Amino acid sequence: MKPIYIFSSGRLFRRQNTLFLETEEGKKPIPVKQVSEIHVFGEVELNKRLLEFLTQNRIPMHFYNRYDYYVGTYYPREFLSSGHLTLKQAEHYLKYTLRMDLAERFVTGALENLRRVLGYYQRRGADVAEAMHKIEELKNAVPQASSIPELMALEGNAREVYYHAWERFLPSAFALDARTRRPPKSPVNALVSFLNSLLYTAVLGQIYQTHLDPRIGFLHETNYRRHALNLDVAEVFKPTYVDRLIFRLINRRQITEKHFLRQSGGVFLNERGRELVVREWEAFLQSTYKHPTLKRSVSWRTTLRLELYKLEKHLLGDQPYEPFKHRS
Repeated sequence: MKPIYIFSSGRLFRRQNTLFLETEEGKKPIPVKQVSEIHVFGEVELNKRLLEFLTQNRIPMHFYNRYDYYVGTYYPREFLSSGHLTLKQAEHYLKYTLRMDLAERFVTGALENLRRVLGYYQRRGADVAEAMHKIEELKNAVPQASSIPELMALEGNAREVYYHAWERFLPSAFALDARTRRPPKSPVNALVSFLNSLLYTAVLGQIYQTHLDPRIGFLHETNYRRHALNLDVAEVFKPTYVDRLIFRLINRRQITEKHFLRQSGGVFLNERGRELVVREWEAFLQSTYKHPTLKRSVSWRTTLRLELYKLEKHLLGDQPYEPFKHRS
């Protein structure tokens, strides 16, 4: 099973046990048994019968607007929900000491992975020692933080240092002078925003396969936002999943300025660029490596699920959560 990405505009409908995407070019069948989730970038028409069908087959559908911003998910009713785990998850949010403990773990994991990614380029001659030292100092300050906003500030400061270090190993055309989001103001900002959205939905898709409730986060506030837990977990993986892919695409010249367009005061991937990035993103998630604990090959998508299982064990009191660490 794998995700399906829809870039064309048209109509998505069900016929027996098959999904069809009807566009100006005709009807394209999508066998439902091969689909894990659907990402919709185009203007797609659908109806209630289709949503009922997706619910029956446990297929989430993620929606993005014309600028590739993630706008929401049709999340079928939870089929693996556990009342006991949901209560534990809520307890860890409502009891501030428990929430702070988990939030600190997410931030520490994120900052350690920032440092490790820079270490990879330092070993290849990039002058990033000062940035690594500053990030290490900020990581060491995490246990002294007394509130969630302080933790968020530490992470934000570390990322600012980290982003400025990119100029040491990326070509000048892809320099990241400042992180801009809505809208992104440069090609590399457009890549970061787009791939962050893909990571958020990838984590959300894996949460759906566990007993966790995506609405209850710890580092990110559980409020009117529909989902928060996927944002927490994604912080740990952004350096390895998003940033390393961006560096590879740029340094191998797979993506160039011709893959972007400027409109509405911002810079965005064009259709060709978006399809290229999605293709490389999926290739990465499906690729495998030798897991140091399991001693067998696992995919990078499965790694997200394993991280969520570790979080479940923490909430149940079985084993403290230790965030994923980028391979040095």
